[in-house]
Amino acid sequence: MVKVRAFRTIEKTIRRLGFNLVAGVDEVGRGCLAGPVVAAAVVLHPERYIARVGDSKCVTALERARLYEKITRDAISWSVAGADPQEIDTINIHQASLRAMQRAVLQLAPLPDFVLVDAFRVPDLPMAQRAVIHGDARCTAIAAASILAKVTRDRMMIELHSRDPRYGFDRHKGYATRDHLEAVSRFGYSDVHRRSFRPPTLFDRMDA
Repeated sequence: MVKVRAFRTIEKTIRRLGFNLVAGVDEVGRGCLAGPVVAAAVVLHPERYIARVGDSKCVTALERARLYEKITRDAISWSVAGADPQEIDTINIHQASLRAMQRAVLQLAPLPDFVLVDAFRVPDLPMAQRAVIHGDARCTAIAAASILAKVTRDRMMIELHSRDPRYGFDRHKGYATRDHLEAVSRFGYSDVHRRSFRPPTLFDRMDA
């Protein structure tokens, strides 16, 4: 696994403009067939550097767990929010992801002065924001949020697996792996599947 460390350059630039509390926000689980989309927002302490923070996709599970503990302990504030499969099916995954990120930001106490978002602008925020392309790889605050969101969602999927082990959520975390599609073909959708997500391979298997 390639490790890419994010940097604090963008946050420092925003602070020099007079914004003291700079939050990063990111979400995980957009492309899954099952489970919620989860977002996290983090205001890192400018004087408490946390080494090795990077895009959650480029950090091992063991390292993510270690970083999760350090981030939640040392951050000025942090929060996690989500949108469940029913909401995703009702308003679509993009809108549900934006809502989850909005909820995460608005749960921060105190509220940030400025928000850095991975890729998208979040609607209806009462503070300034900036969308950063590839922000989870470039910006430490966004990378920290991606780690909190990823660890939280993985733990949720493991809990869902303990309730219903037929689908193997503990292994694939709801993504469309071969064994997940085979389980859906065998058992059908569960209550935590996104019924609006229907890949052609799934139809092919279900029609066979």
